[in-house]
Amino acid sequence: MGLRDFCEYETIKLVRIRSVKLGSLKWSINGTILAFICIMLVWNKEYQEHDYVVSSVTAKVKGVAVTKDSDLEGVLWDVADHSGLSQGKDSFFVVTNAIVTKNQKQGSCPEVPDSGKKCRSNKDCTKGYTDQKSNGVQTGKCVDFDSSVKTCEVFAWCPIEKRRVGPKPAILGSAENFTVLIKNNIGFPNFNYTNRNILPHMNDTYLRGCIFNRTTDPYCPIFRLGDIVQEARENFTEMAIEGGVIAIQINWECNLDQLFHKCIPEYSFRRLDEKNSNKTIFPGLNFRFARNYKQNGVEERTLFKTYGIRFDVMVFGKAGKFSAVQLIIYIGSTLSYYALTTVLLDWFITTYVHPSCCSKEVKSNYTGKKYESVDLKQSPLYVSFVDEDHIAVVKGPFRKSLQEMKPAAVQVRRLHNESMRECLSLLQRPPSRSKDMEMREVRQTGENSKEHETNPPLWCRCGQCHPMPSLQEQLCCRRSAGHCISTSATFSRLVLDRQTLESVLLYRGPLLDLSQAHTSTKWLRHCAYSQYTQWRFGDVEPGSCAVIPSCSVWKIRERYPSVEGQYTGLCCEKRVLIKHDQGDK
Repeated sequence: MGLRDFCEYETIKLVRIRSVKLGSLKWSINGTILAFICIMLVWNKEYQEHDYVVSSVTAKVKGVAVTKDSDLEGVLWDVADHSGLSQGKDSFFVVTNAIVTKNQKQGSCPEVPDSGKKCRSNKDCTKGYTDQKSNGVQTGKCVDFDSSVKTCEVFAWCPIEKRRVGPKPAILGSAENFTVLIKNNIGFPNFNYTNRNILPHMNDTYLRGCIFNRTTDPYCPIFRLGDIVQEARENFTEMAIEGGVIAIQINWECNLDQLFHKCIPEYSFRRLDEKNSNKTIFPGLNFRFARNYKQNGVEERTLFKTYGIRFDVMVFGKAGKFSAVQLIIYIGSTLSYYALTTVLLDWFITTYVHPSCCSKEVKSNYTGKKYESVDLKQSPLYVSFVDEDHIAVVKGPFRKSLQEMKPAAVQVRRLHNESMRECLSLLQRPPSRSKDMEMREVRQTGENSKEHETNPPLWCRCGQCHPMPSLQEQLCCRRSAGHCISTSATFSRLVLDRQTLESVLLYRGPLLDLSQAHTSTKWLRHCAYSQYTQWRFGDVEPGSCAVIPSCSVWKIRERYPSVEGQYTGLCCEKRVLIKHDQGDK
């Protein structure tokens, strides 16, 4: 592959069909595709460049409650008690239930059966032994837990917590009336844009009186905990007993174009943990903490096993801003959709064509022009019958004579003005040779024809054809019975006339020596083949094979025979008249 191979331009071959119905269908499909592209362009804002949100969250809970449990009756819980424990970044925790064990101090006491080892004697207990379920370290003694059960004694904070399940109803069920102020600051670094969920119109007076409501006040940053749980489709009273995890989702979908500027938060809520305690191991959310103090010089503590709801604030967001580059990329990527029009119409024409739209001949012609099969072993053969106006294209494999093969496609004969003028000038040229010379050539032709005189083959329609060795050469000049083209005056003047052929040869090769009989006869025969091809086929495509009928081939061979009497046979004409390295045809 040389440099010239890179300096070439290739383009797609198009076939035009003049049909109102197909044209209307084409524009309907193109219009549908254009409407789809425009809708997606506006709906998905494909003309914008996008950036994702970066945010920070702070939360402030307010509310007080008085417990009603027998162990903590009348105890006041404020923010420091029920929301003072941090649960991590972008989240806050509110206590809703608790198991309280008061007046614990270090000493020896029997282990709880659920956490320790039941025993019958001191031999069943190991001094210094402990495990992950135990509340302390075994002392090696077996003591009475109650009147019916003995357990190993442990050194621990006594008395040990005995209750395993939180109170029902929850001791802080009124926490559903607590409120939380969520402050969310966001930014889109690529656009140098910042914002927060406390919108510009929200002043101090507004914030003191607003509570989030999906219908009446959907942008207020202050939320009632009961409303949050209700928005998550949960029951606060039931959830407060064992606790759980609720997600507060803040979504920022921002349009930063000046004409359609909009950047406000949208809130949604859902539960994150499994709420079915019958199917879940360790359901809900709980943890322990203690408040230590000294009484009479002895360190004591109150142990709290607290249940509560953790609220995780999750921020999502994307901002878009007009970008000419993104618009060009989108338009370029969607142009390929118009190829669907070609695919659909091609399928419609080649697979299903209603007679009112296109005839079978049009379909066959379109298929031949649109889809061209390339066979490396056999090129398509072009046939021109004198009683038909078009050129038939025949493709192999050949299982019968070329005369009987059905064409794969038909083409219109293409004649350039130069070729037309050349043929007309040769026909209008007055004869310059004597009648005696012409009569000698005719008699010589007649003598040669008698040597090959046989009955015409079955595929012949003109009565002048000779048997041919290959199926591709078994071709007559006519599709139906009638006069042979070789008997016409035009054939004799344009194809067989020596002076005409010599003029063509000298026109294309001025220094050609036609004095040698053997060589000149061969060139004249080749020129006659070329004259017939140009006359009957016009300008054939490169690489195509124009087949000359048997009757015409033998007329040419009889007028300009090979000295050895041997001919190559079918050889595709390539419009090259003089090739010294070719054998006879």
